[in-house]
Amino acid sequence: MLKAYIVPHPPLLVEGIGKGSEIPDTRRALTEISAEIMNDNSDTLVIISPHSIIYSDYIHIAPGKSASGDFGSFGAANIKFNVDYDDELAALIGKTAEFEGLSVGTEGERRPELDHGVMVPLAFLGTERKIVRVSLSGLSVSEHYHLGMVITKAALKLNRKITIIASGDMSHKLKADGPYGLVPEGAEFDEFMQECAKEADFIKLCSADNSMREKAAECGYMSAVILAGCFDGMSVKSRLLCYEAPFGVGYLTAAFESAGEAPSLLPLLAEKKQKEIEARQENESIYVRLARTNIEEFVTRGKPVPLSLFSDLPKEMLSEKAGVFVSLKIDGNLRGCIGTIAPTQINIAQEILKNSISAAAEDPRFPPVGKHELDNITYSVDVLGAPEPIESPGELDVIRYGVIVTSGYKRGLLLPNLDGVDTVEQQVSIALQKAGISINEPYSLERFEVIRHT
Repeated sequence: MLKAYIVPHPPLLVEGIGKGSEIPDTRRALTEISAEIMNDNSDTLVIISPHSIIYSDYIHIAPGKSASGDFGSFGAANIKFNVDYDDELAALIGKTAEFEGLSVGTEGERRPELDHGVMVPLAFLGTERKIVRVSLSGLSVSEHYHLGMVITKAALKLNRKITIIASGDMSHKLKADGPYGLVPEGAEFDEFMQECAKEADFIKLCSADNSMREKAAECGYMSAVILAGCFDGMSVKSRLLCYEAPFGVGYLTAAFESAGEAPSLLPLLAEKKQKEIEARQENESIYVRLARTNIEEFVTRGKPVPLSLFSDLPKEMLSEKAGVFVSLKIDGNLRGCIGTIAPTQINIAQEILKNSISAAAEDPRFPPVGKHELDNITYSVDVLGAPEPIESPGELDVIRYGVIVTSGYKRGLLLPNLDGVDTVEQQVSIALQKAGISINEPYSLERFEVIRHT
């Protein structure tokens, strides 16, 4: 029988940091889980943490024989943890994942100490058992789900009795006076996660709306997706143990256990994904189709698409010039964004061709897009209007206008209507950071409108 748990990780739960009364129901639920794991005699805890090292294109598993950590960053350096790793299981997970085409492994460790996403659960579960510490990544939902399948497969091969701990908090935006503010999607996401946990509805879980997740500012979703993948091919019983949100952050605790065989969800998820791709491409604008086709041709064949292949381009794309930004996202996470403030090509179509390849292959924040990512990318193309000088931030509107800040040779731009940019102050601050302009330097402002194509 496989058992797994979704657990939150607020450090206030730990004796010596909190007083013990701040999140009482969650504390009782974790104490209950601790007793269950003690009775089950698990060999290894597989702890999935969103606060371990994260790569955009690679899921990291902590290497080595052991690790340690403390709560010094939370004012309690005297609270320390030392754990032994199940290095044999970690190595087999990485080897199996690589064989199955997943970008997973133990390379690239930059922060060997335990993070609080691991230590808070261990404060209740103890350090007697070996652990495998798994991180998250910018890869797709289906790839994280597939990793869960690999974890179970590797454990079975080694005859390991494992317990899965999916560490993560839910929305961080549940109270106007909370540390992160309030958005409607916060409560919507947390209700969604409670429903998925209560019914062990993993198809629904893997179909979460990316925009909702992003706006909710959660950190537990992908941990839960890996947990779900661990149960692939099994029917599952679940218990919703607790949900609290006293400080504007949602804390969900739930238990799952296998209860027989069931069809694998991976083919269903693949079929659903294919239908979503077809629907998205059927409804995309000609601007996006040009960018997508160009990127696909470049990534698969190493060359841009000939513009002559497109006989249905509207007149304005061929006769007008404009700055263009091409943005790529995977599961709501930015995967690349490059553009031009002013036109550099003979028309908008050529501007899209140039900037789409730059977004896919030359954004310094990301590695070049790989073939395996193409089906997971969603695109948007922003065509910029002419910038106009303004005297003050009071003439901006984060929904309607983008902003350009200039100080000497330094120049930064931020597009309008971006998730997470809710005020003019934020908009200008981010643009200044992008340009490398200090808030104390003199700078000028311009605003512009865009037409966003999706």
